[in-house]
Amino acid sequence: MNKEVDYIIVGLGLSGIAFAEQLIKNNKSFIVFENNSQVSSVVAGGVYNPVILKRFTPVWNGHEQLEKAIPFYQELEEKLQVTLDYKFITKKVFTSVGDENNWFIASDKPMLSNYMNPKISKEKIKGIIGDYGFGELKGTGRVDTPLLVKAYKEYIKSLKSLVEQAFDYSKVEISEDKVSYDNITAKRIVFSEGFGLKKNPFFNYLPLNGTKGETITIHAPELQIDFLLKGSVFVMPLGNDTYKVGATFNWTDKTSIPTVEGRKELEEKLQKIISVPYIVIEQSAGIRPTVKDRRPLVGKHPQYSKLAVLNGLGTRGVMIAPTVAENLFNHLEKGEELDNEINIKRFVE
Repeated sequence: MNKEVDYIIVGLGLSGIAFAEQLIKNNKSFIVFENNSQVSSVVAGGVYNPVILKRFTPVWNGHEQLEKAIPFYQELEEKLQVTLDYKFITKKVFTSVGDENNWFIASDKPMLSNYMNPKISKEKIKGIIGDYGFGELKGTGRVDTPLLVKAYKEYIKSLKSLVEQAFDYSKVEISEDKVSYDNITAKRIVFSEGFGLKKNPFFNYLPLNGTKGETITIHAPELQIDFLLKGSVFVMPLGNDTYKVGATFNWTDKTSIPTVEGRKELEEKLQKIISVPYIVIEQSAGIRPTVKDRRPLVGKHPQYSKLAVLNGLGTRGVMIAPTVAENLFNHLEKGEELDNEINIKRFVE
């Protein structure tokens, strides 16, 4: 039996979910192909924070992205009947007097002053090594991305719009006004496969580097913190005395297999900022879809206008996804210009 839809979406990570939501809001029909091959959205920390704490500078469009993202996840919580958004403050561990001075200077700047508390916290926190004090950020939190992906997949299943199998690019047939795949005819295909883009013959010319990230989950009953601690690694509370610790950056290993080296690196860095006993209860790894200029890959194929890509969200996917998905939808359906910084036209095939 032939099926006609407006869109085929390939991949159901953060970008695929954000685009599917745009389609639902605008009464567009769609089918999603998802085979669980890419796990970056599942193993991600899911942290949202509009300040780069390495340099005390604003994240690209971070404030505007958050203004879209927070209501987006609230709506999904209501729709899926799950808790996704956990708000907390973030405490940056200072390692020198220079850190304190740089924090003071940055916290006075426009946008950054919305999030950075200018007052340095000198409190002693049990279990944390912080001889130079802490800088406090408000307006930060995390999205439970594994639960989001799992719950959204069930939701798409209930709509009878999910195909759980690998997408076979050789089956794509493109004509002037439509695309076909097996017995499905669609107006467009949007590819949101994360690092899987490297195997996509239509878009593999794009410079998606992919950066392997590993995290560990620890059980530390004596830590007792309800904020995200940020040093050379982050320590994020998950509840029940468990914390996610991450993350590594590996540019050469392109597997999603946790490594002994990754765990060792995380533990060595962790032991420089906490002083209480812990046990590692889990270790995860995934490939972040990162791009050399740290901007997403969004737009239409230069030759086949019925094919589009929504990818390369990198380490800040939870913040970026709702904004870029809306921009792409409005570009495809209403002729709205894409933000130049995300448009794949910046990379010529």
